[in-house]
Amino acid sequence: MDVNFQFDWSAAFGSIPYLLPGIPWTLLISFGGLAIGFFIGIFFGLLRISPLRWLRWPAIFYVEVFRGTPILVQVLFIFYGLPQLLGSPINALVAGIAAIAINSGAYISEIVRGGVQSIERGQREASLSLGLSRTQAFRYVIWPQALRRMIPPLGNQGIISIKDTSLFSVIGVGELVRQGQIYIATTFTALEVYFMVALMYLVITWTLSLILRQIERRGLAGQ
Repeated sequence: MDVNFQFDWSAAFGSIPYLLPGIPWTLLISFGGLAIGFFIGIFFGLLRISPLRWLRWPAIFYVEVFRGTPILVQVLFIFYGLPQLLGSPINALVAGIAAIAINSGAYISEIVRGGVQSIERGQREASLSLGLSRTQAFRYVIWPQALRRMIPPLGNQGIISIKDTSLFSVIGVGELVRQGQIYIATTFTALEVYFMVALMYLVITWTLSLILRQIERRGLAGQ
């Protein structure tokens, strides 16, 4: 057994041109899915706080199912299972975006529910006493404050979704991990390549964190 292994920096840096094409796919899947998931989350989040039980229960079912099952299983079901039901294949990119959307939507719905319910009931009552309708009170008073409070957990969910795209190499999406796997198959430099893959994910998520901190500061300054 060779115990004198040395990290090959030239192999690590040499893999960068082959890994870079995976970044656009990673960002497309994660941000495309998150954009759709945000609206899904708002929809089911508002249903979760509805006083009507027949509206709450479908939302609860959706949240529990997609928070309680791994995203890897979800994307495999979409890519391999749904075509058997639909009778036609599903593009791997579409399957990846759909998996991020439905998975993040379940988590975002709980963020929305918590954000709205965190606003003091007195503010709603004060808005109604000033002559605003319930819809106007929600739109102009409750929602803007709730959205500011949701920024940190929404940012955290965004980072999680970016990292989740690394699992989609199993369906052949050409994101970072998949690009790394293809390159490793010809160079046999797994340690160096996966090190660069991890570093690229770190740069992406760290950049997103900085952007979100700026948004959060501006949101707090606007209160």
